[in-house]
Amino acid sequence: MPLNRSDLPQDVLSLLAQGTVIPAHPLALDANRQFDRRRQRALTRYYVDAGAGGLAVGVHTTQFAIRERGLYATVLESAMQDRLQWSSRPMVMIAGLCGQTAQAVAEARTAVGLGYHAGLLSLAAVAGASEDELIAHCTEVAAEIPLVGFYLQTVVGGPVLSSDFWRRFALIPNVLAIKVAPFNRYRTLDVVRGVVDAGAEDRVFLYTGNDDHIVLDLALPFTAMREGQPIEVRFRGGLLGHWSVWTSTAVKQLAWVKAALAKAGGALPPEVLALDSRVTDCNAAFFDVANNFHGCIAGCHEVLRRQGLLDNILCLDPQEGLGSGQAQEIDRVYRQHGEFADDAFVRSNLERWLS
Repeated sequence: MPLNRSDLPQDVLSLLAQGTVIPAHPLALDANRQFDRRRQRALTRYYVDAGAGGLAVGVHTTQFAIRERGLYATVLESAMQDRLQWSSRPMVMIAGLCGQTAQAVAEARTAVGLGYHAGLLSLAAVAGASEDELIAHCTEVAAEIPLVGFYLQTVVGGPVLSSDFWRRFALIPNVLAIKVAPFNRYRTLDVVRGVVDAGAEDRVFLYTGNDDHIVLDLALPFTAMREGQPIEVRFRGGLLGHWSVWTSTAVKQLAWVKAALAKAGGALPPEVLALDSRVTDCNAAFFDVANNFHGCIAGCHEVLRRQGLLDNILCLDPQEGLGSGQAQEIDRVYRQHGEFADDAFVRSNLERWLS
């Protein structure tokens, strides 16, 4: 049965509106590249105890190849079960959706059947379509589940989308939010303008996926004009692969940014600017920017492996691994920004999470 925005629990909608930390959930594999249920459970428990406000499962960080391996429903179901068994507090559960329309609709139905609240819709598989065709695609998937739009950076297959596309997308009644991740300020502003042009700034929540400016996206007011009047829009929170590591710190950082802005009356304190550059420096290592994002998944795995949450850094695709020099960059980040690591938090809970 289709799920509409009006069907969602009010506490889940409120959490999304207030802004929260939503990690993109990685995939745990054993030495034979088979699904490691125990380690996957430990990851989910880690994110819950770290204070994450939601989980995004079946997304890029989870590896799109889970579909080819017949693991899509298995991975989504495990995250939902483990999250419900571990904690009763509200969390926003988001399922990754991709492929041509028939596949995306089928995945949406699977997600609804498993209790997910929304679907994060990747357009990479339909990137060559016209914007009219893309809107028709989104509308059909939105008939099944509330949608989180996804402006994916072009280097990993995302199409360039106009401000008018985002206006039309925001007008789809069952759209809930947009993950803005083009890694491009001009295109980020296109999303903001589109949402404002649709008059949807209070209904469609913006979440950053711009790993090159996570903190600034969370701190800056974005202004777009409508009928001659400036309309201010803010990002509510983030939905990020970057936040799959050092998650308890991310939760604290988001709370600190919000408190600093409130104390300064909305002004941007200089210490927030300093935090942005340091977080971006960490992301450059984790996401392997030096090698054009080759090791963006494996880099997060490496941090989780060092903490003991993962047993290895294996991906489903044997060609995916750390980029040249990436391990040394992660070493550097630990030396220079080690206070952001939540290794002590993980150490004190790891045995319980793995039980």
